[in-house]
Amino acid sequence: MPKRTRKTRALRPPSLLLELSGHGAMGVALGLGYAIALIFFDTFGVRALIAHSDEPRTIMMVFAGMFALTFGVGAALTGFVFIMMEER
Repeated sequence: MPKRTRKTRALRPPSLLLELSGHGAMGVALGLGYAIALIFFDTFGVRALIAHSDEPRTIMMVFAGMFALTFGVGAALTGFVFIMMEER
């Protein structure tokens, strides 16, 4: 009977995690910049909406955090897809 050789998958190098964290950090920075621009330029009335809320400081932090998290996760996932397609 022929022996079956078991193929072991090589572990991903830590550079993958560094690349993904870089993509995520760029996304967070872009999201924060976008949120600050929306608040600062007040084209859509976001500043007035935040100012008239019960807790404007908390609402502003949640607003900026939501954009930062959303952009960060989106950039990290997009970066992961690009890295996997590059290895093909």
